[in-house]
Parts: sequence; C-alpha cells; structure tokens
Amino acid sequence: MKSISVHILRDCSAVGGGASRGRAFSYRFTRKSNQTRLSFPNLITTSYGFKSCSATLSVVAEVEEKPKFDVHKTALLVKELRKSFNSGRTRGYEWRVSQLKSIEKMIDEKEKEITEALHKDLSKPELEAFISEISQAKSSCKLALKELSYWMIPKKVKTSLTTYPSSAEIVSEPLGVVLVISTWNFPFSGNAVVLKPSEIAPATSLLLSSLVEEYLDNSAIRVVQGAVDETTALLEQKWDKILYTGSARVGRIVMAAAAKHLTPVTLELGGKCPAVVDSNINLQVAVRRIIAGKWACNNGQACIDVDYIITTKEFAPKLIDSLIYELEQFFGKDPMESNDISRIVSSSHFARLVKLLDEDKVSDKIVLGGQRDENQLKIAPTILLDVPEDSLIMQEEIFGPLMPIVTVENLEDSFEVIKSKPKPLAAYLFSNDEQLKKDFVQNISSGGMLINDTILHVATDGLPFGGVGESGMGSYHGKFSFDAFSHKKAVLYRSFDGDASVRYPPYTPKRLRLLKALISGNIISIILALIGWSKD
Repeated sequence: MKSISVHILRDCSAVGGGASRGRAFSYRFTRKSNQTRLSFPNLITTSYGFKSCSATLSVVAEVEEKPKFDVHKTALLVKELRKSFNSGRTRGYEWRVSQLKSIEKMIDEKEKEITEALHKDLSKPELEAFISEISQAKSSCKLALKELSYWMIPKKVKTSLTTYPSSAEIVSEPLGVVLVISTWNFPFSGNAVVLKPSEIAPATSLLLSSLVEEYLDNSAIRVVQGAVDETTALLEQKWDKILYTGSARVGRIVMAAAAKHLTPVTLELGGKCPAVVDSNINLQVAVRRIIAGKWACNNGQACIDVDYIITTKEFAPKLIDSLIYELEQFFGKDPMESNDISRIVSSSHFARLVKLLDEDKVSDKIVLGGQRDENQLKIAPTILLDVPEDSLIMQEEIFGPLMPIVTVENLEDSFEVIKSKPKPLAAYLFSNDEQLKKDFVQNISSGGMLINDTILHVATDGLPFGGVGESGMGSYHGKFSFDAFSHKKAVLYRSFDGDASVRYPPYTPKRLRLLKALISGNIISIILALIGWSKD
C-alpha cells in the first residue's frame, strides 16, 4: 500500500457505474461553529485500524463533526451506484478514458497539494513523495491510457469439433459496484467504486475526497471518510468486489463480512519481508538498496519494506559496519534531525514500536540507534543483532525503522528461517551465486520476489502485485488490476447450420457410436460411424 491521493490511480484501467451526479459521497465533519482537534491514539490497534503500505498516517488533525453515517445511508449509496452501473453508461471505452485523463490532470494540477498533505501526515520528504507517489501514479495512468483499448477487446479462443461450426471469445466485463478499503490503488475496471481511505491519514484522506469531488465523475466514484462506524456500515452491504489493504487480522474481518454475500475479495496484507544477504556481493550497492527499501521508504512503514535481514555469522560484522556507514551518509550523524526521513505514523504506532524495542530480551541487542522522541514521533534507524526468535519483534510485522539481523551458519539455513514464518508479501536475496538464486526462487514462497534489490518490483507494470497465504490473496497493478475487477465471461457463438441430430433423442446405438467418435476427435472413427460401420 502506498500513500493516498496520488495512488488513487496507480492501477487505472477504467471505472463504471455510480449514481446521481453531484458531490462526492464524502461525509466530512460539519460543525461550523467551532473546530475540534481529534487525536487517534488507538487506531492502529482497533479492529479497523487500517495501515497503509506507505502509511500516510497522522497523529492529529483538525476536523469537523460529521453526521452519522449508518447502514441505511450506506444502503442508499450502494443502491444509487448500482442503478448508475446498471444503466451501462460507464462501461464504454470513452467514459473510462475520460476518467483516466481527469486523474492525470488532477495530479498535474494538484501535485503541490498532494505533496503537502503527505508531509503533513508523515513528514514525508518531497523527493520521496515524488518518486514513490507522483511519478508512479502518472506512469500507471499513462499505461492504462495506452493499453486500455487492447485490454477491453474480447479475446478469441479455439473451439472444438463437438461445437462445429462455432466461434468463441472471452469478454471482460466489469464486476459491478466495488468497495476499496485502502489508502491507494483506485482500480478503474468499469466498476462503480466506493473508496474508503484510512481515517488515520486525515490530511490525505480529506484531500482525496475533495479531489475526487472536483475531478472525477461522482455518479460512479464516491469517497466515504470515517473510521470504525463507517467501515462497519460499508461492510454490511453487498458488493461485487472488495479490495482491502492492511493487516491480516482486519483482513479476516473483511473476508468474513464478504462471505455473507459471497463477495470476492482481493486482500493485500503485508507480513515480515526478509532480505537474505550473501557475502559475494557488491556490499556498498547492496546496503544502499537495503536502506532504500527500509528507512528511505517511509522509514520502514511500507508493507514491502525489508522487515529483517538474514546473513551468516561470519559476514554479519562487515554488513553491520557498512549499514552504519551508509546510514550516516544518507541521514547524517544525527538522523533524528534529518529532513530526509519520515516520522512515525501515529502515537499509538510509536508506542507499539517502543514496546518492541524495550522488550527485556531485545533491548540489549541494539547495535545502532534506539533513540526516540515521542513529541516528534521520531525513532532513529535501529539495527539489532540476533534477537530471540520468540521475541515480539520477530513474531509480528515491524512496520517501522527497526531492523533485526538474524545470523545463520550457512546461508542455505536462511530458507528454514523464512519458511518457519507465514509467507511474506515480498522476499529479497542479495547474491551473485546463480544456484542460490535459483534455489531461492524455487523454494521460497512469497507474494513477490526481487534479487539484488528491494521494492522496485512493484514499479514494474508487467508484474502482478499481491500476497500469498497470510500476506494476502489476489493481485493487481496494470493489466492485473483490470483483470482483478473484471469478470471473464465465456461466450460461444453458433449458427443454425450444422445441427447434429446425434445429440437428440431417441438415443440409438448408432448415435452413441457417432457421439463417441466425435468426442474422440478421430477422423476415421467419425467416418466409419457416419456410414454405419464399426471398428469392433
């Protein structure tokens, strides 16, 4: 998951459906007489504390009090969207392209506002916001605009002799009205979409709501802001697809709600992403890429960030020295003062990370960092060596700037360490050993994999992005998003010619012989059956 407004279009393929034209369905707080400062101290741990892969989250935000958004209002919203979708207006190529172009325009015109919202929520550096948010969103839009017409073309398939004469094709049709509980990925596949952004990213959530209202067709695309009550109300409804990004715990809640209506889901859930580091590498390049996939990627607050490193006992000291040196080059002698590293997403998330760090059997394993500033919500890049396997930091996704290093005698032993945990969303290997690369790809199961780098696989449009097992189900990005939100409808065309009586009663022995011959596809058997001869 990346942060919010910019990635609303990361997987643009087309949208359809909706309801009456007008404002975005954005239930903002509306007390006008005075504003209220709300803090979100428990959102990370509540049942609907959605974390984002780029975690554009905030501690406090000035909001207005909102009217109650209940199941009744949600039902009306879904009804309106379904009515619009059923009209068929939004299924066409022209409408989808118009929305994609509107998104492109929105990014170009509102880049400054988007960057400012990201900084307000997370102190995200402008360069990092541009690389991971703005540029990727633009790239996704350009890809969809270029390829959409091809994606929408029905795909011809071969037919069998049994159905001769005939032709067949696979038609991609939008599923209907879909719910996206996420801080990004606005999948445009001909569906009516309700987007529920994370309530712990108030600046970007509010901006997304206003931008959708201003730039996109609100008859098809709505934003619902809010927290537990709003999400619960949304999950009570019948959707044609739900995409959720967040924790496995909440993913189970979403899946259980979807099961009541037999609604298909795509779940992107994260996990503990390992990086296995061999000794036969360009150490400086490898370390820089690890830092880029951890501390320079939202300060470790991304679902595909490196969660922990595995290397040999012999190589660990050299690796740690290189990490310490390069971290200083990136963030200075005092990273707490650096403007090039994001802060922690919220006070509750800060407290959770401190708890991981201060556990009795972990605190004495720190070899670098450990400094923290609760007022600024900052924790320095922290490296720990050989923390106990049963410690909390090795049992749950860290989602922060803490980096445990696990040592093994032989690098092949790292496979068992990874396999002992739930399947991760991503797995990384740094090595020049070709056999080790092959073994890693063949034996390690993960949502995605990258050899000799980190996180860049998600920027490759031709690759699907998704988890496996505990890290999620289903995939998206580029064409895969289009497919994820489309039904592949099988269509067979026949004329009134070539009608074979063999399929109709009365069922005679001759017809049985002919039917068997037709199904076998053996020309000689078919000819013999037609003239009444048998090979028997």
